[in-house]
Amino acid sequence: MSEGKKLRILGEVLGDYRKNGSETLFFCPVCDHHKRKLSVNIDKDVFKCWVCDWSGRSIYRAVRRYGTVSHRSAWKRLSNNIEVENFSEVLFGGAEPETKQVVKLPRSFKTLVHGPYSHYAHDARNYLYNRGIDDEDIVRWKIGYCATGQYAERIVVPSFNLDGDPNYFISRSYTGHPKKYMNPRAGRDIVFNELMVDFDDDLIIVEGVFDAIKAGINSVPLLGSTLREDSYFFQKIVKYDTPLFLGLDPDAKRKQGKMIRAMLEYGLEIYEMDVPADKDIGDLTKKQVTKLKQEASYINPDNYLLMHSINGI
Repeated sequence: MSEGKKLRILGEVLGDYRKNGSETLFFCPVCDHHKRKLSVNIDKDVFKCWVCDWSGRSIYRAVRRYGTVSHRSAWKRLSNNIEVENFSEVLFGGAEPETKQVVKLPRSFKTLVHGPYSHYAHDARNYLYNRGIDDEDIVRWKIGYCATGQYAERIVVPSFNLDGDPNYFISRSYTGHPKKYMNPRAGRDIVFNELMVDFDDDLIIVEGVFDAIKAGINSVPLLGSTLREDSYFFQKIVKYDTPLFLGLDPDAKRKQGKMIRAMLEYGLEIYEMDVPADKDIGDLTKKQVTKLKQEASYINPDNYLLMHSINGI
């Protein structure tokens, strides 16, 4: 009964299919080959395209990526979400990791979400506008500024944990101070703005917070250029089997290659965004970033070795 219901969902998501023994063949939405080359085995909960090699250990990946919210909900009900709930425990030997770090925002922090406005707020807003950051971004990321004190004349972008408490913040000078960034003395083993992150949806990983603002709603800055396997963020990604789009700066290609290799070992679904050599995500417009995501290259173990050997990584 469950298999028939799942096939109906897949039919709505992927289109017409035909049975071939224990497998079901669909047209592949990734390579759009003219023949049904996407093989799905519902019993084993795996899929693979025999042309472009798009594959996964959970059919929910395909439903999540190409289906609607109702398709996702229906599939989860049929699957009871057992694999997702237990995945972190199987791999890391414990329950879902948690971080409880809490920091205090600077005493002089003022929000830019609403007034009253001073000339400091005016200058801070103009700096953001000049970087292509609009009022909607300011509200979503709860961006503020400091006029006085240790973080004077700096933009402040706070991070909030799942409880809604601040657990980190980024401060960036908007007046050309030689020390561009000045951040708190706090650990970085967090998911920046985890309160806003949906690990069940496509997730864009970038280096800095201004890159993340440009990248869109579901994006997380690494606060650096790499991601360790034992980090809280990495374990959350693995637990939820999150599809990843990597938009790191071109000068971090070597570190990105090592990170991709680690992710592939866990069978994660990875796409690499081709950021221009002389730019980073924060330099681009939102439309340009959206286009990069749409044109991102699917990475599997075979083409990873080919692509990164060509680049000398």
